[in-house]
Amino acid sequence: MKDNIVISKATIDRLPLYFRTLKQAEGEGITIISSEELGRRLGITPEQIRKDFASFGDFGKKGVGYFVKELLRNVGEILGLHRNWNIAIVGVGHLGWALANYINFEGLGCNLRAIFDISPDIVGRSIKGIVIDHFDHLEAITAERNIHIGVITVPNNRAQAVADRLTAAGIKGIWNFATVKVRVPEGTCLVNEDLSTGLSSVSYYLARQMPDEKNENVPFFG
Repeated sequence: MKDNIVISKATIDRLPLYFRTLKQAEGEGITIISSEELGRRLGITPEQIRKDFASFGDFGKKGVGYFVKELLRNVGEILGLHRNWNIAIVGVGHLGWALANYINFEGLGCNLRAIFDISPDIVGRSIKGIVIDHFDHLEAITAERNIHIGVITVPNNRAQAVADRLTAAGIKGIWNFATVKVRVPEGTCLVNEDLSTGLSSVSYYLARQMPDEKNENVPFFG
């Protein structure tokens, strides 16, 4: 990365999109890709793509484009995906179970190493070869397995307590899927993933494109 350059959050947020698209291009056998083609696939202007990449270094070759494998490696390193982060999921409801079965953690440089719950019907079962441990054992297991990222998929009323336990155990990265904001100590990276916000955004735009079919017998949020 170039020294003394402040990278905008918008640029950082686009990096995973570049990584995913480059990964797809590599899978298609593409060896060189232009900013125009990347822009077409992502709906981003070529100028913005070139500006984003220029923030981190000189990756492209003028008149040729970007070498896919090389750029993929560079973007992955910028994102830290080469570090092999270890993940623990807390809460094995429908969402936690789905995330634990997510097949692409390894492709993103992450390894699922631990799963926790408190239900006697769930503890002791296994997902992808990982035995689900009781939440009471969180500190010992996260230390033993060198966990870097904790994923919170518990009910809202338990999310803060889980965040407190994770950070007290030394976890520096929290990915929170509860629909409440949790507080973490300074120096801890927190990302709140609110699925309801995304779905509501789709609803907002869709409602402006399709006629409103009102049903007076159905109460709003009833």
